[in-house]
Amino acid sequence: MTRILKTPVDCGVILVLVSLMLSLLGSTVSLARGAGQKRIRAEDETPVFNDYRGVQIGMTADEARKKLGHPRDKGDTQDFFVFSDNETAQIVYDTGHKVVTVSVDFLNGAAGVPVARAVVGSDVEVKPDGSMYKMVRYPKAGCWVSYSRTAGDSPLISITLQKIE
Repeated sequence: MTRILKTPVDCGVILVLVSLMLSLLGSTVSLARGAGQKRIRAEDETPVFNDYRGVQIGMTADEARKKLGHPRDKGDTQDFFVFSDNETAQIVYDTGHKVVTVSVDFLNGAAGVPVARAVVGSDVEVKPDGSMYKMVRYPKAGCWVSYSRTAGDSPLISITLQKIE
């Protein structure tokens, strides 16, 4: 059964409802656009985590070694550092002996482990088993950063900062 609007009040109520619905729809679209633009801008900026103990992408091997000390294993293309039983780092160099990857592992009980937000700039979803993973690319900075935590009672947390080739 079709109802015919007979009074100005009926038409006015419908106009108000339609106007309200369009206003709400416009706000939702505007918020969605804003969120998408913010996400894109964040990825184009400098990463939140851009160095480890002063070592950054592009630094020479000699500069990295001065910051980190004597590596346990030293090589032309990579060094392996052991800071404690719970913290290690691997620094990878290109053919020009410049840092292209910084990878740090923290075992359960390590001191000063950065939280995910301090590495990737936002919270990371914790999976039901307790593991976590997120990678963020920074095209303008020419690198990506990842945060990974394994499942279990003694998780391994790995943080990687790598140059985009």
